[in-house]
Amino acid sequence: MEIIANTLDFELHIPTAVAIGKFDGLHIGHRRLLEEILAKKQQGMAACVFTFDPSPGAFFGLTDGRELTTRDEKRALLQELGVDILVEFPLNERTAATPPREFIREILVRRMYTAWVAAGEDVSFGRGGAGNAQLLKELSQEGGYGVTVIEKIRLEGREVSSTGVRSCVEAGRMPQAERLLGMPYTFLGRVERGRALGRELGMPTVNLVPPPSKLLPPRGVYRSRVMLGGRSYRAVSNVGCRPTVVEDSGAVVESYLYEFDREAYGEEAAVGLLEFLRPERRFENLEALRAQLERDRAAAWG
Repeated sequence: MEIIANTLDFELHIPTAVAIGKFDGLHIGHRRLLEEILAKKQQGMAACVFTFDPSPGAFFGLTDGRELTTRDEKRALLQELGVDILVEFPLNERTAATPPREFIREILVRRMYTAWVAAGEDVSFGRGGAGNAQLLKELSQEGGYGVTVIEKIRLEGREVSSTGVRSCVEAGRMPQAERLLGMPYTFLGRVERGRALGRELGMPTVNLVPPPSKLLPPRGVYRSRVMLGGRSYRAVSNVGCRPTVVEDSGAVVESYLYEFDREAYGEEAAVGLLEFLRPERRFENLEALRAQLERDRAAAWG
């Protein structure tokens, strides 16, 4: 996948089918947009995702900046889904002031060689967020592109949105988050060295350190699945600061894997949280921690 980032100086030379949006979380509504542009590849168009960096919410101070999917996670997921080009368009005071019609004519039509646009019915772009789906349709004939506007997907009577996913994650409702995302809430990253206590306890662990921008669920222990080396492992993951073994540490996702007995430092891993089991707590000693981990394993997978 080609990534165009940190530049306003770019121009594509192949017809593109472009999906416009924030794509935070890549939930099932976003995936409906992606299906639209991926289908256009059969007509010789490159599947292209256009998003702003930082997101408008973060740039204008409307959110706390924490994301369901970090930049690296989003890139990895979009590549896995088959996207050809990702444009992370720099959002600053100058670009945020671009008139909506100029955005369409200069960026979508001239620079991105857009042949088709897919957008949600609530899409917004350009100065003051005044650009919308209706304007995309209005300028489509002049710009020589087609338009598909996707209605909001509803699940269990509610619109699917990143805000809804965020609420589930913040409350630790991981099965509900998974239904909205179409996959478990996941941490992607390289395995980092810990204190090797998992091996000492007879439970090999995989440690990921999420960046500060990653939205964390409540601190605690979760039933989980870990993808590592092309294989899926049953696991129990602790999201927190490991209070029994480390004082004042930052957030760590520490996963105890079943049927796993090797070092994996530096390898790419994906930890998907399936169900909240219990809050994080401090134990008197390692033996008490070991006993609780055995109970956690039994509760998670039997």
